[in-house]
Amino acid sequence: MQRKQFKIGINAPVEKTFDCMLGLSDKKTYEQWTAEFNPTSTYEGSWEKGSKILFIGTDDEGNRGGMIANIASHIPNQFVSIHHYGLLEGDNEILEGPKVAQWAGGTEDYTFEVKGNRTIVTVEVDVIDEFSDYFETTYPKALEKLKEIVEAA
Repeated sequence: MQRKQFKIGINAPVEKTFDCMLGLSDKKTYEQWTAEFNPTSTYEGSWEKGSKILFIGTDDEGNRGGMIANIASHIPNQFVSIHHYGLLEGDNEILEGPKVAQWAGGTEDYTFEVKGNRTIVTVEVDVIDEFSDYFETTYPKALEKLKEIVEAA
C-alpha cells in the first residue's frame, strides 16, 4: 500500500468546508464531490468517532458495493480519520479474505487548516498499487469539485 497526499485551498471558512466535505448538513454536498470517483457515491452511517460508516455506490451493472470503515478520529473543523476494514458486496459485509486483505488497515485522513480567509484541506490516503494512478488522477478532480461546491454555497 502507498500513502498518497492531496491538498487544496478553498476560499471559505473552515466550518463551511468541513460541513460540505462530509455532507453533515446536506449529504448531497458529499455526494457531489465524491461523484468524481463514482456517480452514485454516497455513505450510510455516522461521522462520529467510533461509528461504523459504509462508503457505497453501484457499479456499471447496478450492483451495490463499497467499503466498510469506522471513524477513528473526529475533531470538528480540524481532522477526520477513517479506518477501512471491510468490503460491501450487495448487502454482504466481507470482513476477511484476499480482497479485504489488500485494503485492511488502510486509512483516509482529512486535515483542515485555517490560512487567513481560506481553508487548506489535506487528504492522506492509503492506496493499493493497482489503484495508484486512478487516485493520482481522480482525487485532484474530486477536490476541485469540492472547492467549487463550497465556494458556490
